[in-house]
Amino acid sequence: MTDAKIKKLVLSALFAALCTVMTLVIQVPSPMQGYVNLGDCAVLLAAWVLGPLYGGLAAGTGSMLADLLSGYAHYAPGTFLIKFGMACAAAALFQVLKDRLPRPAAQAVSGLAAETIMVSGYFAYASLWLGKGLAAAASIPGNVIQGAFGLIAAGAVYALLFHSRALAHI
Repeated sequence: MTDAKIKKLVLSALFAALCTVMTLVIQVPSPMQGYVNLGDCAVLLAAWVLGPLYGGLAAGTGSMLADLLSGYAHYAPGTFLIKFGMACAAAALFQVLKDRLPRPAAQAVSGLAAETIMVSGYFAYASLWLGKGLAAAASIPGNVIQGAFGLIAAGAVYALLFHSRALAHI
């Protein structure tokens, strides 16, 4: 196994743990049996640093583990798919846009796309899979707030890491 592959695997495990911890540390309960958290910050960072596959797997696995550890096991399958999809979309868009737009703009566009996936994904999962129907719309405002804070925090952390050259060898 090459050093680059080992580095990606280690970083993937680190980002999965970061997704779990950032989801668990601050949890504000929402009316629809879920909670608002800062996990999306780690999801977006994983995407922008690791790319679609490794970032998606780290984001999905870490976020799913947070659901399992928090007593929200009924959300775990949906969370894995939604966070995996978010990270894959954010990473793919970021890779395309980072050379065409200023880096913060590329992050904003890719992050907004990812957060749209999160909001619509959780609405669809709760309304269809969990059987809540249109009542699942009550979770949309909380998910929008979570997404906004996650995107702002991820942009700030990425800027600090990028300017400190901490990401230069990744």
